Amino acid sequence: MSTQPLATTTSNPSPADGTGLGPVFEPDAGRSTGISRRNAIKTTLAVAAGAAAIGPVAAHGQAKEAAPDPRRASPKRYAMKKSINLWAFPYPDRMSLRECLQLAKDGGFDGIELNYDLENDLSPKSGTADYVKIRKMAEEIGIEISGLCSFLFWPYPLTSNDPAKRARGLELAALMARAAHDLGVENLLVVPGAVHIPWRDDHAPVPNDVCDRRAREAIGKLVPEAEKLGVSLNIENIFFNGYLMTPMEMNEFVDSFGSESVKVHFDTGNIMIFQYPEHWISVMGSRIKNIHFKEFTKKGTDYSLETFRPLLDGTTDWPAVVEGLDAIEYRGYVTFEYFHPYPHYPEALIYQTSDSLDRMLGRV
Repeated sequence: MSTQPLATTTSNPSPADGTGLGPVFEPDAGRSTGISRRNAIKTTLAVAAGAAAIGPVAAHGQAKEAAPDPRRASPKRYAMKKSINLWAFPYPDRMSLRECLQLAKDGGFDGIELNYDLENDLSPKSGTADYVKIRKMAEEIGIEISGLCSFLFWPYPLTSNDPAKRARGLELAALMARAAHDLGVENLLVVPGAVHIPWRDDHAPVPNDVCDRRAREAIGKLVPEAEKLGVSLNIENIFFNGYLMTPMEMNEFVDSFGSESVKVHFDTGNIMIFQYPEHWISVMGSRIKNIHFKEFTKKGTDYSLETFRPLLDGTTDWPAVVEGLDAIEYRGYVTFEYFHPYPHYPEALIYQTSDSLDRMLGRV
């Protein structure tokens, strides 16, 4: 009976193929096993790579999932949609509306909020056909229009002491409602009035009771058409205007119309100078129809538009805000509003904001 020679190992600390695996098991040349030295090395590397991909293994043989790191992002994922206001883009001076919509889509946003003014793509100069084209353009790009808002409520306040300005403001608000309908947009931000507008020297202060009466009259006139168009008049809270300064006042104002077409546009930054957005959310509850995520810093002393910051560069308690919205089952858009497009490389602000929202909503 003959015997087969034993397999041997050879020492090869620096093999020619560069693996550096050291001693390699090699069968004797006279014994056919079907396993080559090179195949053995490949198998070893594949096993090592697989183990690295699986990660630490529990005692019962199941892979352990890495614990969420709250320093990186919210450990909880929230079912809200990301949006950004057009004011964050260098429109119309350096970007067209199409370019802005495409950039918002490329940046990872679900929606974009558009602005109505007197001169550009969304203005009294445009009509239904123009808005339908914009709506189709957004559909082609694959981005929603999350809402419509405007700065025109400031030069033409619905509660101005000047009857001509009040009339023009009401006319413009009606045009905005029609534009929103033609765009296929449900959310229209409305500033109902102002006791004071600190950055304008052409607005005389309005007594509080007069402001309240005029605001209710104006919104009351807009409600029937809004209901017909299927547009929601979302009343915004603003600390600059000295009106509707508590969530209870906001609730009473909105509820007084008895219409599903009057809701709240909640702006987190617009009350931060005196109050805290997380305190408002539970009080207003389901009245909240749309939201601005506007960062604010309480560390500054310049109480103007300059106190608003890029997201996460302020003093807002975002975990508390987002958790509060989740508690009332808010599932709509959270829209970043900022008034200063970056003068250099403006795309940076869009991508930075998208990344910040991803972290706030637990998407990373």
